[in-house]
Amino acid sequence: MKQTSKRLVRKLIALMGLAISLGACTLRSVREAPIVDKSRPPASAASGPTVKPSGTAGTAAPAGVERSASDGTYVVQRGDTLYSIALAFGQDYRDLARWNQLDDPSRITVGQRLRVVPPSAEAAGVVVGVVKVAPTAPAEERPLDPVPAAGAATSAGPAAETSAKPALPPAGPAVAEPVLLWQWPAAGKVIESFGDGRKGIGIAGNEGDPVVAASDGEVVYAGNGLRGYGNLVILKHSDDFISAYAHNRAILVKQGQTVKRGQKIAELGKTDTTVPKLHFEIRQRGKPVDPLRYLPPR
Repeated sequence: MKQTSKRLVRKLIALMGLAISLGACTLRSVREAPIVDKSRPPASAASGPTVKPSGTAGTAAPAGVERSASDGTYVVQRGDTLYSIALAFGQDYRDLARWNQLDDPSRITVGQRLRVVPPSAEAAGVVVGVVKVAPTAPAEERPLDPVPAAGAATSAGPAAETSAKPALPPAGPAVAEPVLLWQWPAAGKVIESFGDGRKGIGIAGNEGDPVVAASDGEVVYAGNGLRGYGNLVILKHSDDFISAYAHNRAILVKQGQTVKRGQKIAELGKTDTTVPKLHFEIRQRGKPVDPLRYLPPR
């Protein structure tokens, strides 16, 4: 009797263990099973393909835009400013703003396509406009007026005097534009002259020598995004003048910073060149000019 009771107890325990195992498996399968609502179409089919936003700061340029950058347009890259783009293409930043209808030249975005050459009509020197021409009146036949005798008064004389416009008041003194004071940006001697394809001058020096601002201005570019210039600083001095300082070992200023004439802005180096030197440019309305015309004589 006791043995029969023990057997029954063992069977009950075994059955209870099996029930617990099946319950756990059923619970696990219910928790892990995905719930699919077949009454709605998939999200991709309902909303269409996902389109990544383009042309915003900090994002990559849209795919493929570089392939069409040789048609007179340039695709803005990370770190570009309108001043650096104008410097690279030898244009005035105000012309770029006008050609691309930019209300605020300081706001350009990565991936934006900018025209960097004049429109065809402007490049050819043609001013496009609408000219209204009055209809031509029919010719009128009449005899020639007799030539007045010598000393006789003509009707045109008094009329001309009475209809003459009053003389304009003398113009006031012309308002002179602020004069920029320039100084040498580095202490070395000139080893490369302006011209013959060079847009500035080369000044010799040792790596680490100070590079200073040639005149008061604002930093409008500080980086190494322009091929051939290495670590580059561009200063805006007025609406007409900018200066550029290339091949630096280190840049000590940031974009938007205001600097004074003689303030150290970089350390001389040899980035994107073979020997230590400072490549220095002055540009007037986007066009390179000989810096020696502005720097004081040594």
